[in-house]
Amino acid sequence: MERKLMSELVKWKDRKGRKPLLLEGARQVGKTYLLKDFGKRYFKNMAYINFQNPSAELIDLFNGSIEPKRIITILELLLNMKISPAETLIIFDEAQEAPRALTSLKYFCEDAPEYHIATAGSLLGVFLHKGASFPVGKVNTMKLEPMDFEEFLWANNRGNIVTFLKSNYFETTFNEILSDLFKQYLYIGGMPEAVADWIENQNVENINTIQEEILSNYRKDFIKHTDNTIAVRIRQVFDGLPAQFAKKNDKFLYGTVKSGARAREYEMAIEWLIDAGIVRRVNQVGCGDKIPLKSYAEFSAFKLYFVDIGLFRNLAEIPYEVIQSKTAIFDEFNGLIAEQFVLQQLAKHTLYYWTGKEESEVDFVMQYGSDIVPIEVKSGKNVKAKSLNIFREKYFPKISIRFSMKNSRLDNNILNISLFNSFLCEYLLDYSSEKCVK
Repeated sequence: MERKLMSELVKWKDRKGRKPLLLEGARQVGKTYLLKDFGKRYFKNMAYINFQNPSAELIDLFNGSIEPKRIITILELLLNMKISPAETLIIFDEAQEAPRALTSLKYFCEDAPEYHIATAGSLLGVFLHKGASFPVGKVNTMKLEPMDFEEFLWANNRGNIVTFLKSNYFETTFNEILSDLFKQYLYIGGMPEAVADWIENQNVENINTIQEEILSNYRKDFIKHTDNTIAVRIRQVFDGLPAQFAKKNDKFLYGTVKSGARAREYEMAIEWLIDAGIVRRVNQVGCGDKIPLKSYAEFSAFKLYFVDIGLFRNLAEIPYEVIQSKTAIFDEFNGLIAEQFVLQQLAKHTLYYWTGKEESEVDFVMQYGSDIVPIEVKSGKNVKAKSLNIFREKYFPKISIRFSMKNSRLDNNILNISLFNSFLCEYLLDYSSEKCVK
């Protein structure tokens, strides 16, 4: 299945001054598949090493000198292959299990930059935040997210519609087709194994089984990589996310995790989930007209969203019939399913949320170039947006976005985007920016 990050990998391959690559991402988002596909398509051969269950010889290799020449020579013998700087992609998989392999990247960067070496791991973020020795500044980093809706459409052989709509932004001919696929995506999500199985079998129970296995593996990581106290708290935050979504809160409430819970008890648990890529934190921002937005973030006030909408749907036990229903699709969780969807489509951007007077709240605020863009998410066709209007009257943004089930259009500097046209967001933003005057 085609992934957008492939084009970034190709750029990395051809980049002057390229460094070893560190590919981060949550468990089972497709990191290994992507790197192997990259190797097959753009290199003559691959030297693949998995540190999850390393051989004795591999352990001995990295227990000794990690000078690049020695590593390459012994890998050639162990793998019975010739490793060419220009024609071989070297892959260190589950690299967090081998700290010295990660440390060796420094020496590849400094002494053997001609080699193409990429590392991947499900818990690299956790490992790197433990204070372990790591070659800061000696690697290029990328992050792989679950498949977004556009990638889901490609996988379903609907890329032709995507291509057409990128040149015909406001065309509505394909709304019914996209709406059906949109509902499928809400149920299945973007984990590649689930998407691939759905395309082949169209079986709801298969999807549930796959998602439950992924969630189970996440829970096993809590126990394997932390002490008992932290593991329990991570599990409480993890399993309590649906309860957070069930209430229309303006921030994460520790009391929803456990009665009487305090921030200091669960801060490490939340950070672990963020570092593992399982949840994403969206901080409150205190203004809407100053950049960079990060400087005005309120780090004590935040919301947590799940890595993947399909996994969240499973965790929350929302049945297939609810997702398929035209009336019930967003009734659960006060429309926050729609927020989860939008956040996943905009995963490459840093998002915030804004609160103001009169209980007003804008779901997301995004810095797009030199513009600050407020984003309102509506779960149906009722697009009355009191909070968005308050934000616009206070800060006068050049352009605002409103996602809903209504057709896409540009009206009074508000860019209305149909939820199932979400893949057009940046194209529409660029187009609208030329039409709007601040």
